[in-house]
Amino acid sequence: MISACQREGVKLMSAYRLHFDPANLEVIELIESRRLGEARSFGSLFSFRVTPDNIRVKPEKGGGTLYDIGIYCINAARYIFQSEPLEVFASTGRRSDKRFRGIEEMTSAIMRFSGDRLATFTCSFGAASEARYEVLGTKGLLRLSNAYEYELPMELELVEKDQHKVHAYKKRDQFAPELIYFSDCILKDRKPEPSGEEGLIDVQIIEALYESARRRMPLKIGALPRVKYPRGDQRFTCPSPKKPKLLHVEAPTE
Repeated sequence: MISACQREGVKLMSAYRLHFDPANLEVIELIESRRLGEARSFGSLFSFRVTPDNIRVKPEKGGGTLYDIGIYCINAARYIFQSEPLEVFASTGRRSDKRFRGIEEMTSAIMRFSGDRLATFTCSFGAASEARYEVLGTKGLLRLSNAYEYELPMELELVEKDQHKVHAYKKRDQFAPELIYFSDCILKDRKPEPSGEEGLIDVQIIEALYESARRRMPLKIGALPRVKYPRGDQRFTCPSPKKPKLLHVEAPTE
């Protein structure tokens, strides 16, 4: 896809809505300001219980925890550290549940970044609903709840110098900003961020994590494309549209 678009002079963007989300962009700005000192570790949980007939549990259709939800944790660690992992280690697990005959139930991973910074996460299709991450710095920490959600409000908790602050973010449209941004890139002939290479990097990391789990050993990450990371100036909001009435839609989770 990347090569074809380059050859034909067509814009290509990975549809990463959180690169335009105010809460996640504020986290990036907080890390860059060094209010928390040096960011040393990232930890995340992303989980929910899928229904037996959901597409997520069908391996021939892209099923699997890393490709579906683990990618959010991987991408968040990368844009928070503004860097790429050098080495990864993963382990998968499943139980005697017919939903997980073809895929793993959950995956836990460790990713080592430059400066011996560590990112850890667990993603699961068989546990209670959770979507949060925490960044621990040398002078403080932050937590973002509902970090990967678009149907729930987010809450950013900041702890620094014995002070505790909470910033709440109302539920907002996360899709319109990325669409407007991509349209603007086409009209003004600018390369989008996140680019096609951004998505390719996450796929390469996921493949390495699955290979690590299969071989039960850490794996070095080879050379990755160089990309720009999301910045605070990508933040903008759109008026909330009226909620449409959904027809014949079933929830994907239990």
